Amino acid sequence: MSQLPGVRAIEGGSGLARVATAGLDITHRAILYLDDITVSFDGFKALNKLTLTVDAGELRCVIGPNGAGKTTMMDVITGKTRPDSGTVFFGQTIDLTRLSEAQIAHAGIGRKFQKPTVFENHTVFENLELAMKADKRVRATLRARLSSEQTDRIADTLAMIQLGGEAGKLAGLLSHGQKQWLEIGMLLMQEPKLLLLDEPVAGMTDEETERTAELFKSLAGQHSVIVVEHDMEFIARIADIVTVLHEGSVLAEGPLNQIKSDERVIEVYLGR
Repeated sequence: MSQLPGVRAIEGGSGLARVATAGLDITHRAILYLDDITVSFDGFKALNKLTLTVDAGELRCVIGPNGAGKTTMMDVITGKTRPDSGTVFFGQTIDLTRLSEAQIAHAGIGRKFQKPTVFENHTVFENLELAMKADKRVRATLRARLSSEQTDRIADTLAMIQLGGEAGKLAGLLSHGQKQWLEIGMLLMQEPKLLLLDEPVAGMTDEETERTAELFKSLAGQHSVIVVEHDMEFIARIADIVTVLHEGSVLAEGPLNQIKSDERVIEVYLGR
C-alpha cells in the first residue's frame, strides 16, 4: 500500500494512537496539531511559536486583530507557506510540511477563501458535479455519466447547503450568500476531513448569516471546521471553543464567554 510522502507510522501500546514525534504526545481525538510554528517575512514574525490543536469533529473559531497571523496559519496548514520551524500534523500520521498544496488537498483538507469562486456559467448542479470529478479534463468530464450514488451525493449536498431549488440555475445568478454556500458544497463534494473557512459571512444579509450558522453547526461532527471570522455575533451563534491570535501566537483560548471577559483579549481586540 503506497503512502503519501510525509506519512509516519503510528505507535500502538496503550490502545490510544500516539504520534512519534519530538515534543508531541497527541491522542487519537486530534485531527490537526501545529507545534511551535514560526514563519518570518523579511524579519517580521507572522507566526511566533504558534501551537494549536483541533479535535476531530470540532468547530473551532479563530479571531484576532489584523496582522495576528490568521491567514498565515491557514497558509501553513494548506502548504501555501512553509514554516521556518515547527511541525504540522494532520490525522496524526501526515506531516503537512512535507507535502505540496495539491497533496494536502488530496489528503482531506479543503479551504474556502473570503471571496467565493464558482463556475458562473455553469448551473449549481454542474458546479457540484465538476467539483466531484477526479478527472478534470473537459473531454473526460463531458463523456462521464453520473452513477446513481453520485447523483444522490449531489442531491444530499444540495439539501445541506439549502440550494435544492436552485439546482438548474446558473451560478452567476445566485446571491452572494448562495455563492458562498455553493462553494462550501463544492468543497464538501471532495469529502474533506477538515474545512478551513475564511470570513464566510462577510457581505451576507442577516438571513443568509443565520442560515450559514445553521449549516456550519450541521457540519460539525461530520467534519472538523476552522472558521476565521470578525463577526462576533456570528461566532456567538456557532462557537464552542474560540482561539484568539495576537502577534503570531495564541493569546487566549476557551469558551466564548470566557474569551469575552479576558482582559488581554479586550485590550488587543474586542475593546470596551
